[in-house]
Amino acid sequence: MDGPGGLAAHPHRRLNPLTGEWVLVSPHRARRPWQGQVEAVPRPAMRQHDPACYLCPGNERAGGARNPEYTGTFVFDNDFAALRPDTPDARMDDGLLQARAEPGICRVICFSPRHDLSLAGMETAAIRGVVDVWAEEYAALGARPEVGHVQIFENKGEMMGCSNPHPHGQVWAQRSVPAAAARELERMEAHHARHGRTLLADYLARELELDERVVFANDHFAAVVPFWAVWPFETLLVSRRPARDLTALDGAERDALADALKRLTTRYDRLFGVSFPYSAGVHQAPTDGRPHPEYHLHLHFYPPLLRSATVKKFMVGYEMLGEPQRDVTPESSAARLREIPDGEGS
Repeated sequence: MDGPGGLAAHPHRRLNPLTGEWVLVSPHRARRPWQGQVEAVPRPAMRQHDPACYLCPGNERAGGARNPEYTGTFVFDNDFAALRPDTPDARMDDGLLQARAEPGICRVICFSPRHDLSLAGMETAAIRGVVDVWAEEYAALGARPEVGHVQIFENKGEMMGCSNPHPHGQVWAQRSVPAAAARELERMEAHHARHGRTLLADYLARELELDERVVFANDHFAAVVPFWAVWPFETLLVSRRPARDLTALDGAERDALADALKRLTTRYDRLFGVSFPYSAGVHQAPTDGRPHPEYHLHLHFYPPLLRSATVKKFMVGYEMLGEPQRDVTPESSAARLREIPDGEGS
């Protein structure tokens, strides 16, 4: 099935229940000839250790500090942080124009000492180490009284603005809940208040029942192309149990998350035969001291590639001035990802 309710071949809009935003789906446009930009596929020769890389073990970083000879993960404060803990408290509000200081902390997590790997190339056991560090950083930063939200994310590939191919991600901890997470939180709270269940628990149950957009699942996590996906091969990784954050996962669940990350990124790399670019991140409950029974741990993957390793989707025109639009249906994208072997999993 390529679309809901007989809409497979016709323009229609889909609602994102996590944000309340709509996306226009135009499946008939997928048949039009492509005459747009074509790019060369970068295939750099990668070494296990690059003497010029400021993230490799033993090398000097851009800020002047020298990395230790780390053998697993390595975490440090970002040398050029977007948020700073010593930001003085200040604000303005003239009834129309508003601004306020935003203190915070930015940290970098090197996933591996090897310069030539990505999550897809790492062993599942090593990815489990990354999951553990994510949980540790969320707990430590979230425990600080001035931190109300912790965002863990990864930008992979030059196409996503990543200037260093060494496998790494970031953690930004700040006082406020940022806009995208705040929209999800509001919708989750409303759903839980009405139904006594998490929104993503109900959504995942529906996806598993329909089995149209599920890419794969293991005992504790499922990967789906969401019904409302904007990016061509966007995926949502959802915990089967409605855990509020990574620290709530037991050992088996953390193993399952590592397995899911390995399987998903492997499928991405095999889809077009290229190290697949994406922006990805973990959404967890705010760290404001409230219990947040409405929250349900999930990870977003937003890759830009559309038709091949050289053709990407641009957000332009109508999408910037109106609302997001896609040509390939989420069902078709899920089917393509589902048929790719990943060689892992349970």
